[in-house]
Amino acid sequence: MTLLVCPLSQVETARALHRPSHLISLLSPSSPAEAWPGADTGETCLRLAFHDIAEVREGLTPPDAALVARLLDFAADWDAKRPMLIHCWAGVSRSTAAAFIIACQRAPRRAEQDIAQALRRAAPYATPNPLLVSLADAALDRHGRMSAAVAEIGRGADTAEGALFELPTA
Repeated sequence: MTLLVCPLSQVETARALHRPSHLISLLSPSSPAEAWPGADTGETCLRLAFHDIAEVREGLTPPDAALVARLLDFAADWDAKRPMLIHCWAGVSRSTAAAFIIACQRAPRRAEQDIAQALRRAAPYATPNPLLVSLADAALDRHGRMSAAVAEIGRGADTAEGALFELPTA
């Protein structure tokens, strides 16, 4: 199982290099239509629009339980024969949270701390969105362990944009 994460600016490069079967786009609701990558290379696509916020704030669209359910359902349907590519605007917060969530979903017996540490090693700048993680933590009945693992790795190194990386899943 290969989970790839990148910023929007590197989606086309990642597609060319890895030929993913599935693409998850996590952008803001105000992102223009042309910012969203299309399924022109044949991937099965999921588009989720929400703001990258750590807590609910008036005037902004937070992730919610229904959005997390869509993410988990999409990932559950993935056969993992080819990579899944996950991106957000910068490749730092929303996409790293989604990759962490999917890795936890796919490995229900693996310790959340191990997955979070693997994420930190793969992407020193990763700062998974804590609101998205907490909603998935509840949906996956992880009893706060996912949120605790993300809090334990803390904020990643400062960066304006992440890079394409693979989250080790074993």
